[in-house]
Amino acid sequence: MNPISLGQSDLRVTPICLGTMTFGEQVSEQDAHAILDRAVERGVNFLDTAEMYAVPARQETCGATEAILGRWFAARPGMRERVVLASKVAGPSRGMPWIREGQGMTPADILASCEGSLRRLRTDVIDLYQIHWPERHAPVFGQLYYDPAKETSQTSIHEQLEALAKLVRAGKVRHIGLSNETPWGVHEFVRLADAHGLPRVASVQNPYCLINRSWDNAMDESCHRLGVSLLAYSPLGFGLLTGKYDQHAPTDPGAPEGRIARYASVRKQRWGRPEALTAARRYNRLAREHGLTPVQLALAFCYRSWRVASTIIGVTSLAQLEENLDAWSVQLAPELLAQIDAIRWELRDPAQ
Repeated sequence: MNPISLGQSDLRVTPICLGTMTFGEQVSEQDAHAILDRAVERGVNFLDTAEMYAVPARQETCGATEAILGRWFAARPGMRERVVLASKVAGPSRGMPWIREGQGMTPADILASCEGSLRRLRTDVIDLYQIHWPERHAPVFGQLYYDPAKETSQTSIHEQLEALAKLVRAGKVRHIGLSNETPWGVHEFVRLADAHGLPRVASVQNPYCLINRSWDNAMDESCHRLGVSLLAYSPLGFGLLTGKYDQHAPTDPGAPEGRIARYASVRKQRWGRPEALTAARRYNRLAREHGLTPVQLALAFCYRSWRVASTIIGVTSLAQLEENLDAWSVQLAPELLAQIDAIRWELRDPAQ
């Protein structure tokens, strides 16, 4: 895996990023450290976390993932310098009052959240600091439509950029990014940054997988023309694209263990829609027809897409890590890509 540049920044990252949101909930600290060790050993230099992790979000585990990473760095001198570290400031609380008081995300909130992340991560600088979801109302996390009547924004994008600029000037953040954003949001962040000499976003972390290609509907052109990179999350559709639910739905007796099966809150989201499972089973069957595993098809689709700079993989075991990294060698023939597009034409993006 040859490192690539993120956006117009000087960050050089591997095209596979290790996501850590399961560390501290599904994955113990000991196992998390073993996964981190092996990922670096196999060449991964890019790690992603967030202040609100582990997930599903609970007050008891808020910040736990960053703390696990911090203890990993502390126990391995020199490791921090070997990796590109990304974290995120949570947007408005969305029913999580333990993250912060109030319903917004003020400049003071951004500064305080960064200080908390630095402390837990036991580092002086975060290489890529991202806004986890928009401060303004936007159709994210499975919402399909923008509704201006739901607008509750308290902090302008200009003010958010100014707060992030303070962190960059102080040397606490190297570059900034977004997550769960829309075309308008990306354009506005870039426009204001260019107009006022503020930090320019390097990347956007959005869902991208076979059952959610909403990125292909305007975000791909927007970010390509603006020089902003995609960090693709949930490439396996929360397990739907692994094939584990091809015989039994997540809630059926005897269904395999997984986040959708384990957490009711996840099943209520886009990944729990019956249409998403139906579509996933079509893609999984297509993979097998071509002599591939569902995991190989789903990951190779992201790994080899020109739209994706780095694909964020989330694993709960060393075996899953090895399988995900091994899929890097898989190439998809043009005929197979055409069949993938044909299924999308029929079923669209059920997990959008």
